[in-house]
Amino acid sequence: MAGNSRRKGAMRNPGSKKGAVVGSGGQRRKGLEGKGPTPSAANRPNHPAAKRAATAAKAQAARKKKESGPEHVAGRNPVVECLRAGVPSTALYVALGIETDERVAEAVRLAGDRGISVLEVSKSEIDRLTNNAMHQGLALQVPPFSYTHPDDLLSLAVDSGDPPLIVALDGVTDPRNLGAVIRSAAAFGAHGVVVPQRRSAGMTAVAWRTSAGTAAKLPVAVAVNLNRTLKDWAKQGLMIVGLDADATVSVDELDVATSPMVLVVGSEGRGMSRLAKEYCDQTVGIPMAAGVESLNASVAAGVVLAEIARRRRAAGRA
Repeated sequence: MAGNSRRKGAMRNPGSKKGAVVGSGGQRRKGLEGKGPTPSAANRPNHPAAKRAATAAKAQAARKKKESGPEHVAGRNPVVECLRAGVPSTALYVALGIETDERVAEAVRLAGDRGISVLEVSKSEIDRLTNNAMHQGLALQVPPFSYTHPDDLLSLAVDSGDPPLIVALDGVTDPRNLGAVIRSAAAFGAHGVVVPQRRSAGMTAVAWRTSAGTAAKLPVAVAVNLNRTLKDWAKQGLMIVGLDADATVSVDELDVATSPMVLVVGSEGRGMSRLAKEYCDQTVGIPMAAGVESLNASVAAGVVLAEIARRRRAAGRA
């Protein structure tokens, strides 16, 4: 029979025959069995979505690592301002061979007076510590920020003897805005600032720098769920007032300024979230000249806080 010849050159290689040689060994039955639902794209190796998910996970892990470690304030003026304000610090880095001026001398003197380590390192080392920021040969290492619990923040406000005034930031993601709001809150008599745990700027070196050290004196709390915190504070008698560009009530008509209140400031672009607006007892806007759409979040917060402080001073004199 053709193909069965045992003659040399006529014998087929046994491993070249396609299909089952003797029996399938159950492979046909297994081939007919279902393999379950198709995994999501993010769980399929070599899929673009899986690669994007892996990259995002690495970035998130890097952010967490950075947030849990020390921060570095860069620049001669910011470093001196932080040391003057008593910002908690662990080390002052001075680049070798830099041209010194009165700011460098003052920074070294203030650090020495407070028992802060002064370390002379290479410029490249300060570049690495500050992520290539404009450090001018000076960098101040500050430990991770110690946040307050929202309940403790309210207790501190109540114990102050004045009507509580707290600023809540709803999705403000720029640390410079956070630092500026903290500075305005301290200047106009607020008792603290609360930020949500997610989608919000934290107390980074940039926020420390913008706050000009006032973050060392004003408590900043983190709320796991900001809307739930606003709801709880409303039940405890605080008025929830939101800053909204579309509000019909002007800031100069804010009659509840002398009452215990929370001022809610929305994000730089979209403003307050829908849920945050629902928990507000009142929304106020800032009258502006024609052709100007909106103000920076920190500037707007400062304007409203200044009006609240003015009304409270007037009420105290009455």
